[in-house]
Amino acid sequence: MKGYWIIIGTEVSDQEAQSEYGRLWQPIAQKYQARINPSKVSPLLKEARDARRVTIVEFPSYQLAKACYDDAAYEEARQFALRASNRELLIIEGDFA
Repeated sequence: MKGYWIIIGTEVSDQEAQSEYGRLWQPIAQKYQARINPSKVSPLLKEARDARRVTIVEFPSYQLAKACYDDAAYEEARQFALRASNRELLIIEGDFA
């Protein structure tokens, strides 16, 4: 089964940190075959206090989703993501098809 990250975040408050996260994320995404907001998934945030954004990241497997999060390169990138906005990240297994 596929693995997914569900990221629920506030508005970006540090655009520079967000840009650096994006730059660092590109090779990590390639390594783990991650796809952001795959076309068959349309997140719609309906109830939230501070959250303004939902991002879905699809991986070929749950194991790859977990391995990506635990990768040292992602640990570095994550520091920029956390500086850019407040967010919650869930890792789940399933198939949204």
